[in-house]
Amino acid sequence: MNKIVSLCKRRGFVFPGSEIYGGLANSWDYGPLGVELKNNIKWLWWKRFVHRRGDIVGIDSAIIMNPKVWEASGHLSAGFADELVECRHCHARYRADQIDLKDACPNCGTKGDFTEPRLFNLMFKTFIGPAEEKADIAYLRPETAQGMFVNFKNVLVTSRKTLPFGIAQIGKAFRNEITPGNFIFRTREFEQMEIEYFIPAPKNEKAWGGYFDQWRKEMFAWIKEIGLDYGKIHEMEVPAGERAHYSKRTIDFEYEFPFGVKELYGLAYRTDFDLKNHQEKSGQNLEYTDPQTGEKYIPHVIEPTWGVDRSILAVLCESYNEDAERIFLKLPPKLAPYKIAVFPLLANKPALVEFAEKIYNDLRRDFSVVWDDRGNIGKRYYAQDEIGTPWCVTFDFDSLEDKKVTVRDRDTMKQKRVAIKDLADYFKGKLSE
Repeated sequence: MNKIVSLCKRRGFVFPGSEIYGGLANSWDYGPLGVELKNNIKWLWWKRFVHRRGDIVGIDSAIIMNPKVWEASGHLSAGFADELVECRHCHARYRADQIDLKDACPNCGTKGDFTEPRLFNLMFKTFIGPAEEKADIAYLRPETAQGMFVNFKNVLVTSRKTLPFGIAQIGKAFRNEITPGNFIFRTREFEQMEIEYFIPAPKNEKAWGGYFDQWRKEMFAWIKEIGLDYGKIHEMEVPAGERAHYSKRTIDFEYEFPFGVKELYGLAYRTDFDLKNHQEKSGQNLEYTDPQTGEKYIPHVIEPTWGVDRSILAVLCESYNEDAERIFLKLPPKLAPYKIAVFPLLANKPALVEFAEKIYNDLRRDFSVVWDDRGNIGKRYYAQDEIGTPWCVTFDFDSLEDKKVTVRDRDTMKQKRVAIKDLADYFKGKLSE
């Protein structure tokens, strides 16, 4: 794990947050390569689940919502809280379920001197208004789901969808976690990709179970699409006592991270809990009317959810490779920050530079391309391998005569000559494989 964290900072994937001021515990910033990888994952997800389906539409809801939303959803109750204990000696705080109160404090070593457990709400509190003493209390959203529930009727009316249909959203969420950690795995500020898939009020378990199984298959299809090894994925059926208060069934999809098998994604059957509560608390009619039968009811919901940051971390862990010669990220080409790197063989030969720059500018019209003319060609290859660039294009002296360039493959390190006029089609074909 230390090697991945080091590579991420060294190459511009992830930086420690507020680093010049000493940092902020478990705060991370995505650098030039990290934001490209993140956007590629989000865009791939959006294309798969929104653009390529006729039954899902997207929204982008507000981070700060009316506090009554969180009362209705149950997030202001004890159900959305962890038990916290504090070391009386050094005042370090821990989740009560993750520490033995008879043991020594992990921070200072004092043995068995903890406070009694007390509830710690995970909501980030803020204020709306110019003066704090007169301001209204508000909260940063702890999940993106409620923005989709409170907009259910708006989306239904404007999109004219019929059940079953889904609402998708990608956005930030905030949880005041007591013990965040493991790099970008668990942070207080994170990004989610979520779908609330609304289904007819089921007559029996078999009815909603069919939709649940369909989304279970979709979760695995996504896992395959981003290049994760099925052998490192573990399904965990969450027992009743450990499920969220709204869930009748939840499956966690866990991945074998270097620091252990941990939750990557989740799939939950939320029943009609959310819409029913929002209808009751708001006084607004959130029922669905079946256009065929005229029957009115509150829809039920299947919720598949994907963590963006955990997706990035899993992809990096899966892609990291090293051998005696090099370190390389075997990223799926569609996720790689740069698809192609373009070089002149020698940076001090104007003719080579001029033609290489023309190729670079031509390819930039259709692909994410990087220019590199630093150091010798071998070092340039290895630098691109380390950031996961699938292909390198080198314009050399022979290119002046045969109008071809050398294309090197990241994974095999094999090289082949490709006509300059055919480069765009060549890479389009590669990316479609």
